[in-house]
Amino acid sequence: MTLSRRRFMGTTLAGSAILTAPAVTGQSRPRVVVIGGGSGGATAARYIANDSQGAIDVTLIEPTRRYYTCYFSNLYMGGFWEFDDLGHDYGRVVGGGVNVVHDWAVDVDREARTVALAGGGSVPYDRLVVAPGIDFVDGAVPGWDINAQGRMPHAYKAGSQTQLLKAQVENMREGGTYCMVAPPNPYRCPPGPYERISMVAHVLKERNPTAKILIVDPKEAFSKQALFEEGWARHYPGMIERIGPDFGGDNVSVDPEAMTVSIDGVVEDVDVCNVIPAQKAGRIAEIAGLTNDAGWAPARPNDMRSHMDDHVFVLGDASQQGDMPKSGFSANSQAKVVSNVIRHELTDSRLFPARYANTCWSLIATDDGVKVGASYEPTEEKIASVSSFISQTGEDDDLRRQTYEESIGWYNGFVVDVFG
Repeated sequence: MTLSRRRFMGTTLAGSAILTAPAVTGQSRPRVVVIGGGSGGATAARYIANDSQGAIDVTLIEPTRRYYTCYFSNLYMGGFWEFDDLGHDYGRVVGGGVNVVHDWAVDVDREARTVALAGGGSVPYDRLVVAPGIDFVDGAVPGWDINAQGRMPHAYKAGSQTQLLKAQVENMREGGTYCMVAPPNPYRCPPGPYERISMVAHVLKERNPTAKILIVDPKEAFSKQALFEEGWARHYPGMIERIGPDFGGDNVSVDPEAMTVSIDGVVEDVDVCNVIPAQKAGRIAEIAGLTNDAGWAPARPNDMRSHMDDHVFVLGDASQQGDMPKSGFSANSQAKVVSNVIRHELTDSRLFPARYANTCWSLIATDDGVKVGASYEPTEEKIASVSSFISQTGEDDDLRRQTYEESIGWYNGFVVDVFG
């Protein structure tokens, strides 16, 4: 849907442009506010508005006008996709009956049930969905903070950071070193850093074949490890070295000005340094009083309701819920459960049992795709995995190509489900 076909209201709320769905006349409708327009938040907003057939007033608060997915951004890094392939606007979200407010949510008054906006003013709610994604833990990597992201990008919130890291890789000196400081658990998209390594290696193999890749990793093991290591040995022999905690991978500091990395006291000169720090729930979840000492927002397994407030739901990367990984697929799955619960509570519609699912695909080299996934059900303690699958080492080329093609088909269908 193009801009000319959207219903655009030239008014402002708190100094922010609002894309507004047509109003429903009659008695006052219950109000749902969703903070965060990613895979979880946009899905929840669309499904609540659409499935309630206008009976619920839904407002989505999202500062960006175009959302770039972190999932599949590695394909852009590797040269398989264009940057614009990752970007999605909110025109069809509005067309589905959602009021979209492009502003930052800066505070939540849970007693008054209002969300304050950076531009001033506030939005009232009867139910609140909090889906702000991730932020980074201060001081997680000594020597690095958000002010250093221009020299040592994280590229773990897709957009300009992704473009910057790609440019740095493509302009590395001949025979130079790319270093990744990998994050500790838990973090967004468990296979993501290692797919990124694969895509960087793919670029360097073509453009800079004598370059080296160094992974400094605080974890003993990582998602799809056997698959990635098999693929690296096959496609990029001798290029990639990983230093785990046994050899100092958990004792790392960086110097962005000098472009050095200290690993257990040994200083390495690097040409590109991709620092992915430890993570926590997006800042607004903490401001709203929804997070625990670990920095995540605990959610009840049967409905993703916050442990701190019965009128608030937390989903996606920000939530702490059990076995589900932090991924776009997980957030979308959780959002559908939340949508059903909220519609049931506010309109007395049918309530279905909670079921969750996730699949994560990764590309190792051209047409060499792998995947991992599971189905989940709520227990008293957590969302628990009840069945799972993973690609196997030694698979033939045709199956790997099919897996990659499956991932592209999934992405194209998935973003329609999220953004319309």
